[in-house]
Amino acid sequence: MQNRCPLYVKTTVVAALLAILVLPLPKTMAHPHVFIVQRLEVVFDDNGLAGIKVRWKFDDMFAGMIAEDHDLDKNGHLEPSEVKEVKKKAFSYISEQNYFLFINIDNKPFQVKFITDFNAVLKDKQLEYHFFVPCHVKASHNIKKITVAAYDPSYFSAIFFADNGPVSLTAADIFEVKTAIREDLSTPIYFDMVHPWTLFLEFRLKA
Repeated sequence: MQNRCPLYVKTTVVAALLAILVLPLPKTMAHPHVFIVQRLEVVFDDNGLAGIKVRWKFDDMFAGMIAEDHDLDKNGHLEPSEVKEVKKKAFSYISEQNYFLFINIDNKPFQVKFITDFNAVLKDKQLEYHFFVPCHVKASHNIKKITVAAYDPSYFSAIFFADNGPVSLTAADIFEVKTAIREDLSTPIYFDMVHPWTLFLEFRLKA
């Protein structure tokens, strides 16, 4: 699996900052404001793909905002009641945008209607969201092709894969699995200037 995100992230962020400073862009183009580093865990069961565990780590500014608004006892951690409020007020609204996860199964869109097991973890002033996306794809001896692109269509938030361990597999022993991470050139966003980093997944039953 190839992961060339980090260098691209650095150069893209620098270029975006320079563009904002130099060009008279309208306010609607002053993006992104939130930066997310992503790790995905591809979970299999006996039948095939079961779903995707998502782990998002946020930039310090967003983490500070969540801590200020939702760590009510100011103990540096989020209690279950506080996590519930984070989900309600700082996560659930993205359900209108597929939870920023755009999945295709054999070139057909899969709508993310709900997620499970949401948790918000605040530790050492660092914030992570963890959640699971059920997505059942039955395995066969023919290759199943899945793509998982994580992006905010408005580009208010920018999502990049982690440098280390961006993708892991669980319970995949009975399958042949291939993964790759690259830009999806078929999906331009943000005035056609950005292509989201995407997981390309192929799997089938072992012969």
